[in-house]
Amino acid sequence: MAQKILVTGDNSHSLMNEEIQETYHSIHGAIEESTHVFLKSGLHLIQEKNISIFELGFGTGLNALITLLEAKKLQLNIQYHSIEKFPVEHYLIKQLNYGSFFNDGDFWFDMIHHCKWNIASQCSSMFELLKIQNDFLQYEPIQQYHLIYFDAFSPDKSPELWSIDSFKKTFNMLMPGGILVTYCAKGIVRRNMEAAGYKVERIPGAPPKKEMLRASKI
Repeated sequence: MAQKILVTGDNSHSLMNEEIQETYHSIHGAIEESTHVFLKSGLHLIQEKNISIFELGFGTGLNALITLLEAKKLQLNIQYHSIEKFPVEHYLIKQLNYGSFFNDGDFWFDMIHHCKWNIASQCSSMFELLKIQNDFLQYEPIQQYHLIYFDAFSPDKSPELWSIDSFKKTFNMLMPGGILVTYCAKGIVRRNMEAAGYKVERIPGAPPKKEMLRASKI
């Protein structure tokens, strides 16, 4: 899979998948987008100290990094499971600059990427990571979660992941009261979420995007 590094609007990196011509993060700011969509609009709403998270699309590991750092900051115990069909090559990971934006960021970013695939690893006393190399459509979930980070490539590029059947799968993976957050705000995605059983709301997106979606299992 051909990939190249890009500098986004907040000076943090992203990757471009040259085969499908799509970036892993917003070109307007990778860290800003991930923080807004997954922490501010997702993690901060969970009223628990012991939190389980499932991420669809491990990608660069940025979402895992900022969640680990937030766990340390807020004194949360997080179990983080993330699935990725095509892990990014390590030589590209070593060039990404996310660690430079945080205290001890390089250490924790290296830690995340040195964890073996398909084996649960205790990255810190507050953060357990399981990286799953698999196709989400073929994956058999092993538990339920408080929160899902839905960070797949866009519906135009990976429509099967944004289907009603896919969202039914995520719905069953959530605990009652759990939520799913995604950067996407397309009408077809909202309708597929609702058809899968979710209560869906449009909320402010990461600038300059006006909207994103948050779905709840009521």
